[in-house]
Amino acid sequence: MNDTVIRADNLDLTFQTKDGPVHALKGVSLDIGKGEFVSFIGPSGCGKTTFLRCIAALETPTGGNLSVNEMTPEEARKSRAYGYVFQAAGLYPWRTIAGNIKLPLEIMGFDKAEQEERVKNVLQLVDLEGFGGKYPWQLSGGMQQRASIARALAFDAEILLMDEPFGALDEIVRDHLNEQLLALWARTGKTIGFVTHSIPEAVYLSTKIVVMSPRPGRISDVIDSPLPAERPLEIRDSAEFIEVAHRVREGLRAGHSYDD
Repeated sequence: MNDTVIRADNLDLTFQTKDGPVHALKGVSLDIGKGEFVSFIGPSGCGKTTFLRCIAALETPTGGNLSVNEMTPEEARKSRAYGYVFQAAGLYPWRTIAGNIKLPLEIMGFDKAEQEERVKNVLQLVDLEGFGGKYPWQLSGGMQQRASIARALAFDAEILLMDEPFGALDEIVRDHLNEQLLALWARTGKTIGFVTHSIPEAVYLSTKIVVMSPRPGRISDVIDSPLPAERPLEIRDSAEFIEVAHRVREGLRAGHSYDD
């Protein structure tokens, strides 16, 4: 996990609006190693999603440097270096679950046999075997999000970028999907960047937690998790977990002391 796959060096992003410039990111420097699970947490408007979108070449920084697999984000996008999971599942209602998962494979020109094989494999990965013929409206919200993750995994990118994928789900479903996501990460060895507003979620899932301050988005703390790789939900009651959660909370509080 020493190989750096994402590197940001003094990254800035300023949006020009009719009301004047909006400083979304300021001086963000961060290395993400191969196979790490990195969560980004901070208040609304702190630049968490903006940073993820910069990695995915959906936004263009106005200063500093950003590389993905030693390429520019645009080059990484063209080489299909990552899959992206949005806050909403974004499944097409007129396509079956298998049809939704196949869509990027169709666009990329995979032959039909390869498409079928990949759909079968990713449905197994997200525990949705037997649901490929269903339509999105026939699935629960949690199952739809798992299908969205399957779609992002279908072309086997090394990096998975996830923007609050479980934020709209109830706590019991969210806990279950957190467990499943950790198991998926353990099986695939993907590098994961994960945006969340939830301190327990960030601490439970991550090998590294990046705490961000309010706009302009800056990193106020980077926490390397001391928790073991095997993490039953009960670990959230442990002294180690509570200590890390406390440090995250302190980092969020400290971030609010910036006065720009």
